[in-house]
Order: sequence, then structure tokens, then C-alpha cells
Amino acid sequence: MAIILAYIGIGLMIGLSGIGSAIGVSSAGSAAIGALKKNESAFGSYMLLSALSGTQGLYGFGAFFLVNNSGILNEQISMLQGSAILGCGIALGLACLISAIRQGEICANGISAIGSGYNLFGKTLVIAVFPELYAIVAFAATFLIIAGL
Repeated sequence: MAIILAYIGIGLMIGLSGIGSAIGVSSAGSAAIGALKKNESAFGSYMLLSALSGTQGLYGFGAFFLVNNSGILNEQISMLQGSAILGCGIALGLACLISAIRQGEICANGISAIGSGYNLFGKTLVIAVFPELYAIVAFAATFLIIAGL
């Protein structure tokens, strides 16, 4: 039963973070397509801002890598270890899901503004990093929990 909990946790950490990144990147990417119609010369800025929410999916994969290489996933896994991995999966997955979606919305607004002629790339980038902080905190907590097991 403990190994099942652990694998559910792994599925959540990868799945939810990936879904959030896909939604965030798609939101910003859609804004970039619209902005390209107005201002093609800012494509580099659009591309960077569009890709920013993809990092949360990498945090989910990185956490999976940590769990997978920890040596915990075997027949002798305890209920405490399985539950800890499940908890990490829920916490990291939800933090990455929500932060990626919200980051994508911020980037989409910045892309629209840049497309309209405003010089807001740097300011958008700074503001868009704020939601990501919480995904980083969740990843760090996952790292510390897995290291403690």
C-alpha cells in the first residue's frame, strides 16, 4: 500500500506541474500570436515570456528525479515514506499548477502590452517571477522532505 501512495504522489507532482505549465505556456503563447500581428519585431521578448511558465513542469520532473534516485521506491518502503511522497506530490503539484497558470496570465498581459508598443519586457519579467517563488519553495520543501527520509 505504501508504494502505491508513493507512486500516486509522483504522478501528482509530475502531472499537476505539467498541466499548469502547459496552460501557462499556452496562455502566454496565444497572447504572443496576437501581439505578433501588431509588432513582429518583439518576437524574442514574446518567446521568453511565453516559455517562463514552463519551468514549473521542470520542478515536478526534478522532484520525481529526486524521489526516484533516493532509493526509497522499493518493496520495503514504509507507510511514513509513502505518505511523505504523496504529501510532497500534492503540495508540489498544486503549487506548480497554480503558480504556472497565474504566471502565464501575467506574461500574457505583458506580451499584449509589448505588442501595443509599451516597453514593459523587464518589468513584466520581474513581476512574473513572483508566482514562481512559491513553486520554488514547494520544490525546496520536497527536496528537504525526501532528503530526510
